[in-house]
Amino acid sequence: MVTSTTKLTIEEFFNLPEDDFTYELVDGQAIPKMSPKSFHSAVQAALIVLLQNWCHNKGRLYPEWAIRLKRNGSDWVPIPDLTYISYDCLSADWILDEACPVASELAIEIISPGQTFGDLAEKATDYLQAGVARVWLIDTKAQTITVFYPDTLPKTFRATTIINDDLLPELEITPQQIFQQAGLAS
Repeated sequence: MVTSTTKLTIEEFFNLPEDDFTYELVDGQAIPKMSPKSFHSAVQAALIVLLQNWCHNKGRLYPEWAIRLKRNGSDWVPIPDLTYISYDCLSADWILDEACPVASELAIEIISPGQTFGDLAEKATDYLQAGVARVWLIDTKAQTITVFYPDTLPKTFRATTIINDDLLPELEITPQQIFQQAGLAS
């Protein structure tokens, strides 16, 4: 595990030696990301299956892809559980093995054991302030998806309520579809 008593630059962060942990850069510190459990992983896999066909020829959908952002004026490198970025924001011919260089349209965070809705709601606000256009916060216990917007209050979707958004054209999905695909429907 990486520990540091001084603030890391973004270059130092990306040059840290690889180990068994995934880290996010927060306030100059390498913070280990929460290790996902079964429900988290099942929902992440379900979202990949359900969203991959929708985003074909529209953009990229990647799990655990770091994004280079700014938070409170400092470099911030969060790693959402899923990231969607359209080819309009990052062209299809951009092919580099590195962190996403621009704010994405969608960051998806799934609440893991040991995390709270409040903690991730604060992170969702940070994403929005850094230029991410939408944030989905998924609660596997409540089986809800709360969508955070930059210009209005968050909205929580349950059961068969369709999530559709002009930012994500032609996408219509419900929490029930996601949780059924994950094998967690109540």
